[in-house]
Amino acid sequence: MKVRDVMSGAVRSVKPDTKIVEVASLMCLFRFHGVPVVNDENQLVGIIAEKDMLHSLFPTVESLMTEGMHSVDMDRQMGRYGEILEKTVDELMTKNPISVDPDMHVLRAATIMVKNKFRRIPVAEKDGTLIGMLSLGDVHKAIFHANMTGALKSS
Repeated sequence: MKVRDVMSGAVRSVKPDTKIVEVASLMCLFRFHGVPVVNDENQLVGIIAEKDMLHSLFPTVESLMTEGMHSVDMDRQMGRYGEILEKTVDELMTKNPISVDPDMHVLRAATIMVKNKFRRIPVAEKDGTLIGMLSLGDVHKAIFHANMTGALKSS
């Protein structure tokens, strides 16, 4: 069973110059945890995830060392979120993300996802063109369905 057989082909993506406020809106409205970033040729150049946006709200090691964990004003840190919303995707995205080939076996793709602690991964052609997203849920559903319908070839 190939990745292309079970991936979601309807992918919402953003450009590197997209404002973070737009991405945050997509994430909150549609419950996306990460969005692929593509250039004008629809080639995968990055991924922007909730953790990328929230990471800059965390106290720095330096501030923890000088002020101590109990002295850091977490509400003040949360208030800095407005600064993040003004940034663009290319300032916070993970560049050159791991992706999987559409012709890869789904279990091999799932192995890559689990190894990297991903719940979803972009699917890109060899030239980098984004064509879909694969989630662990997609893989699980496909394996479940194949087993329940007897569609797997016996060895």
